[in-house]
Amino acid sequence: MKDIRTLSLEQLTDYFLSLGEKSFRAKQVYDWLWSKNMHSIEDMTNLSKELREKISEEYIINPISVDELQKSKDGTIKNGVKLHDGLLVESVLIPTETRTTACVSSQVGCSLNCEFCATARLKRMRNLEVAEIVDQVALIDRQSRLYFDRPLSNIVFMGMGEPMMNYKNVVESIRKITKPEGLGMSPRRITVSTSGIPKMIKMLADENLKVKLALSLHSAIEKKRNEIMPFSDKFQLTDIMDSLKYWYEKTGNIITFEYCVWKGINDTDEDIRALIQYCKQIPSKVNLIQYNAIGDGKYDQCNKDAEENYVRQLEKAGITVLIRRSRGGDIDAACGQLANKSSE
Repeated sequence: MKDIRTLSLEQLTDYFLSLGEKSFRAKQVYDWLWSKNMHSIEDMTNLSKELREKISEEYIINPISVDELQKSKDGTIKNGVKLHDGLLVESVLIPTETRTTACVSSQVGCSLNCEFCATARLKRMRNLEVAEIVDQVALIDRQSRLYFDRPLSNIVFMGMGEPMMNYKNVVESIRKITKPEGLGMSPRRITVSTSGIPKMIKMLADENLKVKLALSLHSAIEKKRNEIMPFSDKFQLTDIMDSLKYWYEKTGNIITFEYCVWKGINDTDEDIRALIQYCKQIPSKVNLIQYNAIGDGKYDQCNKDAEENYVRQLEKAGITVLIRRSRGGDIDAACGQLANKSSE
């Protein structure tokens, strides 16, 4: 049977009219599905028992479930999420003193081949459906309230997969998450992280979603970036910059460059100068992300002096730079580590 959450409000309306029901029934069901994140037709108590039974004869709801929950010593929670077809993804709740952030997945596996990322070693099985993405957010919101006594405050599309390679479902999930008739969360607290697909960045700018954009950069030297992220040889840094300028022109939102500094790979003054030159082309800031080893021995976190050199030179050039410390590394929940190890 078909998941009822694949129907739009208009399609739900047509369905109930075909049953001889009033059109307002569609809004009632839509509210259960998207605002209340209801996973049981039987529990839609403002519908008659007969109507609920009739709906259940034609439609089902395929919710996600937590296959395994792990808690880090720093408070981070990693969910091994099982989908209706038995496939697994991971999503993470990251708490700080002032906020809780949901790191959600958009694909089972990944379409890309970044050498430093554990997820990239997984075969891409399929894209996540809209409801599967929304379910992750609703799940982590419940966990935030349960474990930290406050609602979820931020969402980042930085989990498993490249969001731009599941563009349609990611965009629709953001609409479901932010609309008042959905989860009602602020779009300004949502960040979509991409490895850089110019055409899709421009499309996202045109959606007027009011979300933030982060680019996984890691080197502003073309040849070196192509070695770190082999797929990027199809997308030149100049083309990516053109799309980022378009983004800023359309949205007014500055770009965040996500950047890991690795020992012996991109920890030289030449690398820093290239990054500064790239950043100065557009209003932006840099997040230096502490790298979390995935066991290959090739990519290792740079030493403290190299990191401080980046900070010093970027600040001298007038570029905002923040150091993002690793969270959840002891349970493989940190950036670049999501690889369904629990399913091995």
